[in-house]
Amino acid sequence: MRTLLTPRTFRRLLVAAGALAVIAASGNWAERHELQTKTEGLRQAAAAHVLGLRGLVERHDFLPHAAARHPDVQALLRAPRDAALRARVDDYFADLQATTGAAALFLVDRAGLTLAASNWNLPSSFVGQSYRQRPYFEDAVQGRRGLFYGLGLTTGQSGLFIAEPVRADGAILGVVVVKISLEPLQATWMRGADPVVLRDSHGIVFLSAVPEWLFHGIRPVSAAELRWVAAHRQYGNRDRFPVLPWTIESRRATPAFVLHTSVQGLRTNLLALDTPLPELGWTLTVTTDMKEVVQARQLALMLAALAVALLLLGVLYWRLREKRFIEQRTARIELERRVEERTRDLEEAHAFRKAMEDSLLVGMRARAPDGTIIYVNPALCAMVGYSADELLGRRPPYPYWHPDDLEKQARESADALQGRAAPHGFESRIRHKDGHDVITMVYTAPLVDAQGVHRGWMSSVVDITAQKQAEARQRDQEVRLQRSARLASVGEMASTLAHELNQPLMALSNFAVAARALAAQSAPREMLAGALDEIVEQSKRASEIVKRVRAFINPQRAQYESLTIASVVTHAAALLTPELRRDGLALRLTLDDDDVRVRGDRVLLEQVLVNLIHNAMHAMHDRPRGSIELASRRVDQGVRISVIDEGPGIPPEQLDQIFAPFFTTRPDGLGLGLNICRTIVEAHGGAMTVDNRPGGGAAFSFTLPTVP
Repeated sequence: MRTLLTPRTFRRLLVAAGALAVIAASGNWAERHELQTKTEGLRQAAAAHVLGLRGLVERHDFLPHAAARHPDVQALLRAPRDAALRARVDDYFADLQATTGAAALFLVDRAGLTLAASNWNLPSSFVGQSYRQRPYFEDAVQGRRGLFYGLGLTTGQSGLFIAEPVRADGAILGVVVVKISLEPLQATWMRGADPVVLRDSHGIVFLSAVPEWLFHGIRPVSAAELRWVAAHRQYGNRDRFPVLPWTIESRRATPAFVLHTSVQGLRTNLLALDTPLPELGWTLTVTTDMKEVVQARQLALMLAALAVALLLLGVLYWRLREKRFIEQRTARIELERRVEERTRDLEEAHAFRKAMEDSLLVGMRARAPDGTIIYVNPALCAMVGYSADELLGRRPPYPYWHPDDLEKQARESADALQGRAAPHGFESRIRHKDGHDVITMVYTAPLVDAQGVHRGWMSSVVDITAQKQAEARQRDQEVRLQRSARLASVGEMASTLAHELNQPLMALSNFAVAARALAAQSAPREMLAGALDEIVEQSKRASEIVKRVRAFINPQRAQYESLTIASVVTHAAALLTPELRRDGLALRLTLDDDDVRVRGDRVLLEQVLVNLIHNAMHAMHDRPRGSIELASRRVDQGVRISVIDEGPGIPPEQLDQIFAPFFTTRPDGLGLGLNICRTIVEAHGGAMTVDNRPGGGAAFSFTLPTVP
């Protein structure tokens, strides 16, 4: 019974046939396109290899021509038995070979015997060898340039031989030959992914990236060719050249061909392209794997099948679309509502962020990588006195830069734009639009967007003008406080200084009375002069005491001089000797070097030691017959002076406050003495420390830089 196709079934079959035809055509197109791409790549690779081969030959092509015209070379061919001449030519060839990188360079006479060679001093020397049967010799001795590739008769190593006749007075005296090794080129090919083959005019492969293809022919070598190769020993003692296991498949519309072969025992398909080198008589074959061509075809087939499937799905989707139109319309309305809500939320979030930015007291400034200002907040505008419109789009120098600091601010701006801004910020002085100065602290960080792209630099600018003014006032108060402290310390020392001044004043009075009595009695002039000298000496002593008090009150009046530490220590000890005896205390001096010198004010340094010894005496007031050590010793680039007592020491929790103004452990103390001592030491370029001794007591030490 005959079955008739319905129109609907026929349309389906027609669509299926068309889909299969489209899929097949896509695969064929992808294969042709990939073949063309691969062929173009092979052309470029072949051009590169040919350029390298020709460059290698051309780089050494001049050597035999130049060597043939050397006077010593021509002279040696005329006098082959001259040993000195032969040695010079050997050295000349060796120098050329080392300079140019050629494998060898040698000279052959008309009989084919080698007279000189660059390897004359090696066991494999060419000297004395005959190369009469070589084609390059035959060509050169007949006046032509010889070119030949083969294995060396002496070394057995392959190379390209270039020969040039040596002419003199129109006659050919001999032949100069240069040998070029192609083994580095073959080693480079072996490291490559795709095989490269070089064959001679007989079809014999003599250079290959695949070792098992060497000395094989792409076709059977004829008997005449075999005889020629054997006669000239082109490839040593080889007399058989098996045919390569290649199956060649030509491709239309492309000069390349498909090569079915095996590499290292594995079957592979290669796309190959031949490039002849007529000047050398060689043919270069470059290859590439066919896997990508096959994969391109398969991928095109899959993509075409997927496209057809998607098209069919599209048709099905279009048919379903009519049924889902109402649902989509409802969904679109719902989506629009949500978009509006999201937009409103974003606007509210933006407004809230803007309100936060406007409420910041810290100035914010964003700059593009080239320094253009792209954002400022109201706080920065208020800080500099310029509106946002006046600042946006401006590049350095900015209008608020201080005219006295333009160079400094330009340098700081360049560092920030190059990512070298200090992470802890830097201080900058700017000029407000109305003319007053504003001191700011600037912190800069990279400005990175949500996609991680660096868009510029964000700076936070903090107005620290009030802080700087407060710090200045505090420093001024500290200076005044220290002056008051010195005056208070002078009051504390009044009784001691009064005692010291009383002695020279009483002595002045006594010597004056004595001088008057001596004058009334007409005493000898020597006695009267002695009394007057004593009056002068005691006046100087009183003046020195007053000078010491004035210098301590105002250190700016100090007179710096080069002095020995030993003299300062001994004089300070002498000043306190009466008090030490009164309290039953001993002062031990331990001086490491009596000659060490420092630069300073003698009176101020003595006052530091007097204060430290006084503190030690107070610490030992309940320990009679104790001792205080006053020591000095050299340290790196300075001298360290220590006052060590045997008192109870300083509580550990008070060590950090011991030099603070008004801190004291004595009920009647003002807490200014140690602070003043440290100020004097630091004014001399030194530093003061305090430590508790392991056996009890405290050690106050200070270091001073030494001078030669």
